[in-house]
Amino acid sequence: MENKKSTYHSFKGFVKGFTLTWHHMFRRSKTVRTNIQSDKYFEERNDNTSTLRYPHVKLPLPDISRNQLQVDIDDCIVCDLCAKICPVDCIEIDVIKAVGDIGKTSDGTTKRLHAAKFDIDMAKCMFCGLCTIVCPTECIIMTDEYDVSLDNVAAMNYHFSTMTKEEAEENRIKLAAFEEEKRIAKATALKAAEEKKGGENV
Repeated sequence: MENKKSTYHSFKGFVKGFTLTWHHMFRRSKTVRTNIQSDKYFEERNDNTSTLRYPHVKLPLPDISRNQLQVDIDDCIVCDLCAKICPVDCIEIDVIKAVGDIGKTSDGTTKRLHAAKFDIDMAKCMFCGLCTIVCPTECIIMTDEYDVSLDNVAAMNYHFSTMTKEEAEENRIKLAAFEEEKRIAKATALKAAEEKKGGENV
């Protein structure tokens, strides 16, 4: 008796599922497919299910979509605001002060700091977009790339700085020498001022 009930329920489920499949198949054949490239795709799209030939065909992304980050290092003034506001600490920046102006960004902002290191670990990124909001030169943006798949999680750590280790060390030596010269000049000026003051008192 139990076997008959089990067989009956199995057959009933099969018929129900098969009927639903045929219903969608015939319903789909009577409708017109909307153009995936159309700006009004989401408005024109009917309730029928369709399969895209991904990755050759993709759904259009909204303007406010949050995806992979990209940094234009030439426009970066190394202000460190993006690293400070990041809630998951996925941005790591190593700053070296320059001994003078080192150029200007595309919007005319003067650059006075070197980016010896500018790394973003996309494996940790939560795509909140806060770093793009606080950037004063808008050098960090979100791209339309979202389907990144890698077999090594370490490869998700992107390096945007173009400075080599040798160049970074050279800039550190220049800065140390510059600061030492300033210290000596300040000490000399202070000593001369004290001697002058002492001579006036005599």
